[in-house]
Amino acid sequence: MRILSSDVAQHIGDTISIEGWLHKKRLLGGLTFIAVRDRRGLTQVVLQDKDEVEKLRGLHIGTVLRVEGSVKEEPRAPGGAELHEAKLTVLVPVTDEPPIEIDKPILHKPENLDTLFEYRVLNIRNLQEQKIFKLRGQLTRYIREFLDQQDFVEIDTPKLLAEATEGGAEVFQLDYFGKTATLAQSPQFYKQIMVGAYERVYEIGHSYRAEPSATTRHLTELTMLDIEMGFVSGHDEVLDMVGNMTQYALKKVYEEHADVLKSLNAPELKLPADGKVPRFTIAQIHDMYTKATKTDTTAEKDLIPDEERWISEYARKELGTDLVFATEFPIEAAKFYHKVDAERGVVMWGDLLFRGLEIATCPLRENNYDKMIEQMTKAGLDVTHEGFKYYLQAFKYGLPMHGGCGFGIDRLVEKTIGLANVKEATLFPRDINRLTP
Repeated sequence: MRILSSDVAQHIGDTISIEGWLHKKRLLGGLTFIAVRDRRGLTQVVLQDKDEVEKLRGLHIGTVLRVEGSVKEEPRAPGGAELHEAKLTVLVPVTDEPPIEIDKPILHKPENLDTLFEYRVLNIRNLQEQKIFKLRGQLTRYIREFLDQQDFVEIDTPKLLAEATEGGAEVFQLDYFGKTATLAQSPQFYKQIMVGAYERVYEIGHSYRAEPSATTRHLTELTMLDIEMGFVSGHDEVLDMVGNMTQYALKKVYEEHADVLKSLNAPELKLPADGKVPRFTIAQIHDMYTKATKTDTTAEKDLIPDEERWISEYARKELGTDLVFATEFPIEAAKFYHKVDAERGVVMWGDLLFRGLEIATCPLRENNYDKMIEQMTKAGLDVTHEGFKYYLQAFKYGLPMHGGCGFGIDRLVEKTIGLANVKEATLFPRDINRLTP
């Protein structure tokens, strides 16, 4: 029976069998030590028999092995135990020398990112690199856990659409049996439609943005959490839900994976003492930033990246929180499905910022059919287009006031761990320069 690395120390004095990849090989005092990697970590193996050492001649890191040996206690070994009197069986030999050393630290410096992604197939075998994506999986698990507890239903929507969700030219188009289709920028239409059935829905899936942006913030294929909730009392309820969900996921990952986060040098987590994420209007942030930096941003309809960083630093230092909302965008920033307050000239829309980066957009939606037709027409959209037919049906036959968010999973992972580029939090990133591996 195969024993995993995490369980080896439970078999002191027994003869056991392990299977995994040759991760490292070294000579010390006339003995050969190898490290064998499996899904739980490393097992150290001591090779004393020259015939067993000979089996590794010409073989390289990545060779798949079965090792049978006697378990001895050894505090210096991973897990506190190692295998002696080992017998090797080579299951899959690797005879080509790997282009990178996976047992060494994987550099994440900006100038090294192309190398990082070019050899992703191999560097993901590095134990430190694996931690990033294990934490990513845990963060999405905690998000699902929270939303399930709040009576949300998980849905799965199409990514091939007859029309761009938000209009505009920044969409990927493709031939669909003689018709023009686009890749979904978000599940916007579908999640609003489903409010009419389930009231509360969410989806974690891929979205596609043909933005010609080569920055540390952008991907062309990204993983988004989208939620939508009906019968809301107002915009505050939407912001509270998104804020509470984010705090829940962050608290859980910091509590249950503290050692892993520490090993990755993740920043200390700071959340509001009263559990309520502070809010500043866009106008307030522009005014505060302009006074503090002497750079006038009061004419901007959105926050510039430096403002996001500045207000986040302010919130951390002055309010003790890594999370902060920017709310009440000017009316000219509205999309056709946003609810606006015409009297005050603002959109019921808030952005959630985390450690200097926007991770979620959280608007209240327009739910009146006639108003939707008016806003879509004003935005230059053809309301008779086949791509809008079924979306508008939902409004025509009754949708309550609702709101939700588009939430960047890649950005959440990046900022939780303290990475410098959203692509580092993505297994196989897609941007304007990379379509492989």
